[in-house]
Amino acid sequence: MKIHRIVALVAILWGGLAFAQDNNPVILTIGDESVTKNEFVAVYQKNNMDGEAMDQKSVAEYLDLYVKFKLKVAEAKALGMDTIPSFVSELEGYREQLAKSYLIDEETNKQLIEEAYQRQQEDLRASHILIRLDKNAAPKDTLAAYHKIVGIRKRILAGEDFATVAMQVSEDPSAKDRETKGRTIPGNKGDLGYFTVFDMVYPFETAAYQTAIGEISEPVRTDFGYHLLKVTHRKPAMGKVQAAHILLKYEGAKTAAQEQELHKLIDEVYAKIQDGMTFEEAAATYSEDPGSAQKGGVLPWFSSNRMIPEFIEVVSNLKEKGEISEPFETIYGWHIVKLIDTKPIGSFEEEKENIKSRLARSDRSNKSKESLTQKVLAEYGFKEYPRGKETAFAAINDQIFTGKMKIENINSFQKPLFRIGDKDILQITFLEYVLDNQKLTNPASLSATIASFYKKFIEKEAIAYENSKLEEKYPEFKQLMQEYHDGILLFDLMDKKIWSYAIKDTTGLKAFYAAHRDDYIWKERAEATIYTFTNDGAVKKARKMAKGGSSVEDILNAVNAGSALILTTETDKFEKGSNEILNKVSWKKGVSKSFTHKGKTLFVQIYNFLPPSPKELSECRGLAISDYQKQLEEEWVNELRKKYPVRVNEQVLRSIQ
Repeated sequence: MKIHRIVALVAILWGGLAFAQDNNPVILTIGDESVTKNEFVAVYQKNNMDGEAMDQKSVAEYLDLYVKFKLKVAEAKALGMDTIPSFVSELEGYREQLAKSYLIDEETNKQLIEEAYQRQQEDLRASHILIRLDKNAAPKDTLAAYHKIVGIRKRILAGEDFATVAMQVSEDPSAKDRETKGRTIPGNKGDLGYFTVFDMVYPFETAAYQTAIGEISEPVRTDFGYHLLKVTHRKPAMGKVQAAHILLKYEGAKTAAQEQELHKLIDEVYAKIQDGMTFEEAAATYSEDPGSAQKGGVLPWFSSNRMIPEFIEVVSNLKEKGEISEPFETIYGWHIVKLIDTKPIGSFEEEKENIKSRLARSDRSNKSKESLTQKVLAEYGFKEYPRGKETAFAAINDQIFTGKMKIENINSFQKPLFRIGDKDILQITFLEYVLDNQKLTNPASLSATIASFYKKFIEKEAIAYENSKLEEKYPEFKQLMQEYHDGILLFDLMDKKIWSYAIKDTTGLKAFYAAHRDDYIWKERAEATIYTFTNDGAVKKARKMAKGGSSVEDILNAVNAGSALILTTETDKFEKGSNEILNKVSWKKGVSKSFTHKGKTLFVQIYNFLPPSPKELSECRGLAISDYQKQLEEEWVNELRKKYPVRVNEQVLRSIQ
């Protein structure tokens, strides 16, 4: 009765449904679901991969497929398959991936990608001085650190040496000499060596690329504190390099005598290479780098920031693969380097996807998020509730720096904190966010820490709000999500109802095969062996043995004596016209002439012919299962048509050109 009432209702409402919107009438109903003309045309055009012109025949054929598809989806929904946790999780996973490209500020992202590619063209060498400062430091501490770094800058601008000042005042431990494993490692005096885009945090990188060689930057704020930068060298990007090296290393504290001795030894090794010893042999014999010596000195691929600057400069001057440097010294000892291979920076199109991927993982992605947040808040509206904000902030205390803060009576914080669009965000949501993201840190300014949490929380909620509007704002996103939804449902239901069922239903399959046995007939077949040779010298001998009645095994043993690579064979029953090799020989008993096929020499021996005959189920199981599945599907669709009546508006259908 229910179905009849729905059909009657659809019939009564058809005229209104079909022409409720003159520009987008309903083209068909399936059960109680309506499909508009625009929806159908969009799906048709998307699936019309060959770009064929729309005509009544092609549209009608696709409509039949579309109706079957929608019938199955309707059944899946009726069975509640769209509420199963595994389905919901899978669909949400697809949506999360699809939404990523919508939840960035495209304009900002485009600028960042282009900027990164331009910076990728250069390797910089720079030094820095660091005054440490927590990112959430109190204003007075921030001001003190700023005045300190400004004072340091004045000293350098007045003529003091940058490296000397770095050793004296920089709070980067690598600037000063340090003891390790019984030897003194000289400090780098602020020298960071070579780097390129993505090697440093974004504010530092930006300052470096904006500072001219030899100049001292203005103070630069990062999460680590305040920096001064001095760029000492710019060079065309090295890209990635693979090289081999020979190392004679310093042991313990470097002395003048040790330096002189190693210099003499490395010169002797270099002379041996010049006299004909291979680099690989010299590395294995003399190199004191245990990780590479027995590999011919070969190092893993590296870019400019992975090696000390002296090493990078020598490698950058090697232009030809196989070129070997003269001996040179670093803090580790004396080296000789051989250039093996290079991977230069590619074109913008070649590098674009890798840059996008690295950008998403880097701190500069925050710039895109911040820009998107501002656009979302401007588009939908943003309103703060000062009293609610003040109360929520007051619930956060210094225990947050221990990572173990708790908030008593947190469930009582139910007042709105701010509003985005038509959604109020409650205090409790913010406080739970703070509790979930607190961690053990050095004590800093509580107010600055709360402000930092609040800013990130607003960003999170703004992007979440935008995420909730994607289907409403972007028709193509809504359509794709509907396709994912229906596609997953259809796959799960078809697998359960048809595909897996047909494979498991052995009784039904046997009955189907028995009823359609005449559909599975072998054509005339030949019992034959194909002989394939990699060496033409053995063909004549093998053909003679085959003609003389020798078995395939005897021929294989005779030809492949001492080698299993000369002759291979394939013996089978070959259906006429189904094998490209058998197609090359006469369809008659005996041993064929030898011939070439795909660069190899072959001949064929046909023993006997088998007349056309029915195939056993075991011989056509895959095809029989496929046909059985088609029958099950056809029967099932007919049942679904009765369950979900289909009504097509022929007038609207004919209007599609």
